Amino acid sequence: MYKHILVPTDGSPLSNKAVKAATELARTIKARVTALNVMPKYIPPLAEEAAVAYTAVYTETQFREGAEKAAAKVLAKARTAVEAGKVKCDTVAVAGGTPWETIIDTAKGKKCDLIVMASHGRRGLAGVILGSETAKVLTHSKTPVLVCR
Repeated sequence: MYKHILVPTDGSPLSNKAVKAATELARTIKARVTALNVMPKYIPPLAEEAAVAYTAVYTETQFREGAEKAAAKVLAKARTAVEAGKVKCDTVAVAGGTPWETIIDTAKGKKCDLIVMASHGRRGLAGVILGSETAKVLTHSKTPVLVCR
């Protein structure tokens, strides 16, 4: 059975539901959990965009520091929830890259044998326009994926 579960989380109610499911499963099968937060990639605004669209322009360092602070908060909440379920929990924050690739790469790198993640369940045009990180993980991952809604 599974020994190491990866659970990507962004701190949203839906991803918190996945954290809870991963915790319950891990406790039942005596596995451990690694919570992952994929930090956004810094994309500097163009000069015209900055003048019109942004009230404050952040340097790459300021952006990274803010992303790290947000990731630490999300991962601390996930760790607390997992450990409250009497399950061992590690956390990792990874910067940049596409979320679905980062999730798959982290699962491989941490030797996770199951990914538990949330899905908004968008279909039709919304799914095409917004894309689905979960669908991409399902399509490209060789590691089994459990989807929570």
